[in-house]
Amino acid sequence: MPWFDAGVNLFDDRMPAEATISQAKQEGVERLCLITTHPDEWSVAEQLYQQYPDTLCYTLGIHPHHAKDAKPHHWDTLITMAQSPGAVAIGECGLDYNRDFSPRQTQREVFEKQLSIAVQLNKPVYLHEREAFGDQCALLNRYMPTLPGGIAHCFTGNVKEMQSYLALGLYIGITGWLCDEKRGEALREAVLSLPLDKLILETDAPYLYPKTRKPRQRNNAPAFLPHVGHALATLLDQPVENVEMTSYKNSIALFNL
Repeated sequence: MPWFDAGVNLFDDRMPAEATISQAKQEGVERLCLITTHPDEWSVAEQLYQQYPDTLCYTLGIHPHHAKDAKPHHWDTLITMAQSPGAVAIGECGLDYNRDFSPRQTQREVFEKQLSIAVQLNKPVYLHEREAFGDQCALLNRYMPTLPGGIAHCFTGNVKEMQSYLALGLYIGITGWLCDEKRGEALREAVLSLPLDKLILETDAPYLYPKTRKPRQRNNAPAFLPHVGHALATLLDQPVENVEMTSYKNSIALFNL
């Protein structure tokens, strides 16, 4: 069973597509989900998918950092493009009160619009949240009953937050944050009670390099996903093959591939 990296930022200059995909496949990472965060990225994602249809799928959405950039015409474009082959989820969307790059009310409006589009198109949601858990869950509680699913992308929270997301039916995205000795303590505790059938592995590359991987590098890459998988398997006292197989199957199920 190969690995599936369910979260890659392939638009970054540090991540040339051909080299990134080639290196990933050398490490057994056969599938990648490309995350979009801004309307400017949507067409590029579609073009990359057309180049690598057997490897890539992609999301379409507006990150809360960019909520202030959302215009009315973007929603018609999103609805049309999200029905194309390879477009598997609406997002990355959600709320981020840590940096407030967009006004909070604008964030909430843009997030809710994307949730409504996901309902309309019967697409799962690809979720971002930082220091906005209460407002995020309030909106999700309204929309998740009519959605086919979703993922708490790059989950870094505690047991209580994870259980709330699981109660909503979400998959939990686990990254190299798990390997951060200082910042990852709450996550390592939470995953001990994470059902494997709700586990999805992702790198969020080029961010969140798994710090226990040696030699240390500056940038993360999909090729490093197996390191995260092995770290999680060790923590859970599970054969790494179980983690690999379950995460792959869950990604396929979430994205309806």
